[in-house]
Amino acid sequence: MLGSLQSDLNKLGVQTVAKGVCGACCKPIVGQVVTAMGRTWHPEHFVCTHCQEEIGSRNFFEREGQPYCETDYHNLFSPRCYYCNGPILDVSDVHYCNQMSDHLLFCLGFHEKDGKAFCRKDYFDMFAPKCGGCARAILENYISALNCLWHPECFVCRECFTPFVNGSFFEHDGQPYCEVHYHERRGSLCSGCQKPITGRCITAMAKKFHPEHFVCAFCLKQLNKGTFKEQNDKPYCHGCFVKLFS
Repeated sequence: MLGSLQSDLNKLGVQTVAKGVCGACCKPIVGQVVTAMGRTWHPEHFVCTHCQEEIGSRNFFEREGQPYCETDYHNLFSPRCYYCNGPILDVSDVHYCNQMSDHLLFCLGFHEKDGKAFCRKDYFDMFAPKCGGCARAILENYISALNCLWHPECFVCRECFTPFVNGSFFEHDGQPYCEVHYHERRGSLCSGCQKPITGRCITAMAKKFHPEHFVCAFCLKQLNKGTFKEQNDKPYCHGCFVKLFS
């Protein structure tokens, strides 16, 4: 058929020159051509040896003179992670592994533990130190605090997730808190101003107050612990209580 087509085109004055011989079908190539592995191919014949899908412009691997698509090459020939059995990708260095006799492992993401090969993800998931905040593996920078390691972005107040200014934080039940939420957890926020109580304190109505903030809800006169009346969970001086509720 090709010879007939060439003859017909030549009769019309169109010169046809073969661009090589296809590495698959061994016939001359006149139209589009793929050059790979030192050979020329019809585009439709340059296919993965395993799945037979056309490779086109995609990346491919060569093994024993045959082309393979990336997926099939790694599934067929790449070393496998001891834990997840997935192929280990990204070749760069050569490492020996006791469990693989004299076979070579080529892998940027390969890590060895107790004579077994692990892909990068599983190795760090299983053996790397874990962050005290997100519980994920710590791979690079970290903060050491409260007998834990933390990703810098995870070492924040456990309540409001605000970073700590100058690294200053408060600890409660093994977790870091900002000052406000630390006192909230401990029940030492003033019910009047909602700020931490660090000095003298008045406890009344099952709440805590700065002495200057324990005042009559109506006239705002400062109260003493034993000289107030309570109504609707609010404190009143004796005079205002009689005026308002008697």
